[in-house]
Amino acid sequence: MSAILAALSSDPNLLRCELHRLTRQVVLRPEPRANALGVGSYAQEEVLLRRLAPDRDITLEDLGPPHESEAVLFHAGRLPLGLSPEENTQPFRARHWLFAHQGPLPDFEPLRAPLLSRVPEHLLRQVRGPTDSEILFALFLTRLRELGRTDDPRLEPGVAGRVLRDMVREVEAALVQAGQVRTPPLNLVATNGTVLLATRRGEAPLYYTRLEGSVECAHCGVDATTPETHPEVSAHRRRRTVVVASHVTRTQGWVELPQGMTLVVGADLQVQHLQPA
Repeated sequence: MSAILAALSSDPNLLRCELHRLTRQVVLRPEPRANALGVGSYAQEEVLLRRLAPDRDITLEDLGPPHESEAVLFHAGRLPLGLSPEENTQPFRARHWLFAHQGPLPDFEPLRAPLLSRVPEHLLRQVRGPTDSEILFALFLTRLRELGRTDDPRLEPGVAGRVLRDMVREVEAALVQAGQVRTPPLNLVATNGTVLLATRRGEAPLYYTRLEGSVECAHCGVDATTPETHPEVSAHRRRRTVVVASHVTRTQGWVELPQGMTLVVGADLQVQHLQPA
């Protein structure tokens, strides 16, 4: 099973600090043989994707964006022999959207053609690899396009969450029609840098937590002795971040997303739960 870590923060300057606060709380590489490790972040209007070397240990420091960024999305998975890491490493990107799937889906091949028939031609051309995860992303983008909201900077978090939830329902219906009876692994996370979405389907857990402001930051060298007049103090006190993780070292301080639930977080970092439709 692959691993996902995502964060949406109120202060793009302090996202590295927020990742540092997760030290010893999350597991980035539960599968030692994971050979496709990628991280996406934002730099103003640009979306940045980086592939991380699979032959060394990965730390939270490696996930830190090279520029100011409100959001980060990391995925670590194992690609079968013969699949190119250049084309198949998650997260996937389209316009301002980043997307990751904690999979893979079993017995997916019979569903490929029926699901791809739902995707318009210009989005089909963006599907570069054969993975089920990229097809799920194409279905998500298709539903956003049908609403005319793919690039809408004012996209409401609840609307985006319902798009993700309903796409999962569509895939589940196709799986049932194909004769699958077990709930498939459909843990998905998506962000456009303004909203953060996560949905949990299947046996694998998905957790989230909200980091509140604190004047202490080991990463920046700010602690209780730092003068109140120091500009870093007020910035660290105001910061807030919502984090989604598939693998945590302990559940204390984390909320396990209930089965079938979709987590929706907007720029105000208020957390909403969308019930299964």
